Amino acid sequence: QENQGAKGHAFNQLPAGESVDLVAIEGSGVIQRIWLTVSDRSPKMLRSLKIEMFWDGEEKPAVSVPLGDFFGVGLGKKVPFESELFSDPEGRSFNSFIPMAFKEEAIIRITNEADKDLKALFYEVNLVQKEHPDELLYFHTYWSRDEATELKKDFKILPKIQGKGRFLGTNIGLITNEKYEETWWGEGEVKIYLDKDTEFPSLVGSGTEDYVGTAYGQGTYDHQTQGSLIANPEKGEFAFYRYHIPDPVYFYEEIQVDIQQIGGAPRDKVRKIVGKGADLVPITIDHAPEFTKLLELKNPPGLNDEDFPDGWTNFYRSDDVSATAYFYLNRPSSSLPLLQQVDIRTKNLSENN
Repeated sequence: QENQGAKGHAFNQLPAGESVDLVAIEGSGVIQRIWLTVSDRSPKMLRSLKIEMFWDGEEKPAVSVPLGDFFGVGLGKKVPFESELFSDPEGRSFNSFIPMAFKEEAIIRITNEADKDLKALFYEVNLVQKEHPDELLYFHTYWSRDEATELKKDFKILPKIQGKGRFLGTNIGLITNEKYEETWWGEGEVKIYLDKDTEFPSLVGSGTEDYVGTAYGQGTYDHQTQGSLIANPEKGEFAFYRYHIPDPVYFYEEIQVDIQQIGGAPRDKVRKIVGKGADLVPITIDHAPEFTKLLELKNPPGLNDEDFPDGWTNFYRSDDVSATAYFYLNRPSSSLPLLQQVDIRTKNLSENN
């Protein structure tokens, strides 16, 4: 409509503190694809840009996530990959293929919460107009970060919410605490509590790398429903995802998704990092053919005791963890907390991808 149709408005400028609506449409339909790119793809900008989605006239967004994290990569990073829900062919764009249905209205908004202007935002959104049955599942997300998780306390990928729906999965970013040096961080189990679950979850894994489909450590790979896009032990940066597409997770009353913060290393290495100031709690020792469960012992040996077995020692630890949870819910908004402030989102990020 501008410049006689000759590329008159191919992008938007987005000054600091301002917003732009990619979609603002009334009626009933399904958003099927989102593509966009921005001129500044630094980790700080990708955590400062906020993408929000509002369904059917709700004032509270169902989606409110840092832009980079929403599109499948934690830590505000950009790397080439392809998954079932997202893709980035060459590390410069953002694609989403998640169906997002609405009955009355859809708004997709991007806000620049950085301290500088964004020179260019390009985007396309593809949708169909169609009517829906009375009961509809709306697309939602939840993002949070804990810069130093509490020992023995699970990180909540998705806090408990009531309703009926489907958990689509998560992408997680981790910055390891340097006091643990390069010890293994990924012994924590993902636990999914469904409906009537109380003390024990319906679904539970055996370790973080197991949850995302690999084993005995975690390098980089991108598969359709499971992947590890960043694995940098020297920088202590890791980002990975798991999407429950072939193995759907439904809930009918409520859901909560947690991940434990557990790592491991040989006994003498654990003693060494504790001696340097690392805060941890030993929980098991694998000293084949024995496997000692320290938390079940009335009088467990201390880490530096002579009778502490020599073997692989798992321990509770504290790291910087962030996660995006994706899910459908039978209501257009939820009771989840609002997105954390931009200073929390951007603190201690690498300057480059």
